[in-house]
Amino acid sequence: MEGLHMDRTTVEKYKDRVILLLALLAAALALGIGLWQTDAAAQTELQQRLAQEIVRFHVLADSDSEEDQRLKLKVRDAVLGYLEAEMPDAADAGSRASWIRAHTDEIEDVGEAALRAEGSNDPVNAAVTTSYFPDKTVAGMLFPAGNYEALRVEIGAAEGHNWWCVLYPGICFDGAVNVVVPGEGKAKMKNVLTEEEYSGVTATSDFKISWYFR
Repeated sequence: MEGLHMDRTTVEKYKDRVILLLALLAAALALGIGLWQTDAAAQTELQQRLAQEIVRFHVLADSDSEEDQRLKLKVRDAVLGYLEAEMPDAADAGSRASWIRAHTDEIEDVGEAALRAEGSNDPVNAAVTTSYFPDKTVAGMLFPAGNYEALRVEIGAAEGHNWWCVLYPGICFDGAVNVVVPGEGKAKMKNVLTEEEYSGVTATSDFKISWYFR
């Protein structure tokens, strides 16, 4: 009987430890889910606020062939060069988008001229649209997934990989047609974003799951 009592005591202690371990695991899981949900909500709010402050630039190649991808960059450079030379300084993203809408014909002409110079007859279509973008980073800043207003330039069937940047503020420009380096891009963003928004796109966090691109 004494041996049986000891066995029962051991079993009860084992059960208590298992229950405690399961309780700790459940608490840790609940905490992790809570933190993830909190961060996801913060990212959604940040994205919605950013969408009102920036205009993106999206160029889609005709296909993923090496030649079409090369032509995509030619169109990109030509359009950025035109915008940098012709687009007036704007006080906000809405003014910049309005100017672009009024000049989509010229943007298409510039893009097609770049293609013709390379021997391509593909058409170019340009429009300011509201498009969904996945999580991406540029110039050292992280932009959460969501819908953003963008100048969308489509080459031919527009079925190839795309190139993108931010037209307002001018992260696409560095005085030529290259993407700015991280320090310059951050300075431009800081001028148009609130302190909280700026911190959101430049900060890193262990809880920002899958928020990095590349």
